[in-house]
Amino acid sequence: MNSNTGNDTNPQKEMRNKLVNKVLPIIVKNGFQSLRMEEISKYMDVSKATMYKYFASKDEVLESIVASLIDYINELVVKFCDTCQSYGTGFQQLFEQSLLLAAYISDVFLTELQAMYPELHSHVTDAMRLREKHILQFYQEGQNKHIFNEFNGYLIFLQDNVLVRAMLDIKFLMSYHLTLNQVLVDYYQLMKHQLFRPEQLHTVDDTKFTSKLDFLANKITRDLF
Repeated sequence: MNSNTGNDTNPQKEMRNKLVNKVLPIIVKNGFQSLRMEEISKYMDVSKATMYKYFASKDEVLESIVASLIDYINELVVKFCDTCQSYGTGFQQLFEQSLLLAAYISDVFLTELQAMYPELHSHVTDAMRLREKHILQFYQEGQNKHIFNEFNGYLIFLQDNVLVRAMLDIKFLMSYHLTLNQVLVDYYQLMKHQLFRPEQLHTVDDTKFTSKLDFLANKITRDLF
């Protein structure tokens, strides 16, 4: 489905990727159904004529966006598998990844994609399931080594999908007089105590990750709110 075919020259690929990267945050956050090609060209910061040199239609733009999104999800899997040196580090990496995925891949985008482009939606779902497969293996290994509590990993995925998205809703934060920084820290502590056995909590080093949570909260607040 990716419109970046092998017949593209390298300059063509580079330019297509550059244009996609400019519009991708807008579409995965706000959806695409109401966007016209004129608006997409403005987000790409090029003329409509220039955009049509690289994308013949809105469908091609969306196909390239989904391909980039899948590459990003697959990259998260590789980074997690390659850099996770301890269960504490792995937990923190997964927490950050789940937060960013929930923040920047909106329900609006996924709903529209499923309704209008079910095959593309299936590709995204497959990438997410591959990530979940590696996470489940990580959870199971931690349980086998008596580092993690016994729990159903699928319920953790459900919790992340529902609760994290709710926390990122500005109406929810305002209703309960909360800041994003506060709820992220609280949810991080909740997740840590859910996963790790009490005698293993000391293996999670919160020293540097606290500042990472502040950075993430500020970034998401700036980008979404």
